[in-house]
Amino acid sequence: MLSALSETPKQIARIARRCSDRKLHRKPDADAWSAQEIVAHLRACAEVWGRSIDRMLAEDHPTIRYVSPRGWIKKTDYLQQSFHDSLRAFSHRRAILVGTLSQLDAIDWSRRATFTATTLGREATVLGYATRIADHEMRHLDQLRRTVGT
Repeated sequence: MLSALSETPKQIARIARRCSDRKLHRKPDADAWSAQEIVAHLRACAEVWGRSIDRMLAEDHPTIRYVSPRGWIKKTDYLQQSFHDSLRAFSHRRAILVGTLSQLDAIDWSRRATFTATTLGREATVLGYATRIADHEMRHLDQLRRTVGT
């Protein structure tokens, strides 16, 4: 899972390597996301979910109000930023997360939080959230490949 998390920014860069800025910002159809929008979304998810992991590690079983990355992104300018600026910021945040996670012992991976303001009203662990991030990104990497035609 740590390998998957650390590889995601590199995979995004490889997928976009030969793409023009125009192609990265173009939607393949009216209802689809552009490559830039996909990376902005991943950046918002990494920020929101990464902060939740940070709280799980810093506090003893915190209660965290769930924040939707789709709602969070509307409070930022991520959708107006260039693909490359978003990828740089995403990559930086990811390096910090992987650095933090790589130093955890088994007990830290099982640290929990209770999430409110979600229909699930659920408990989550650091491991569960990190796995969720990796799985979510795998789906979006496939979407990114289709979007840019690789």
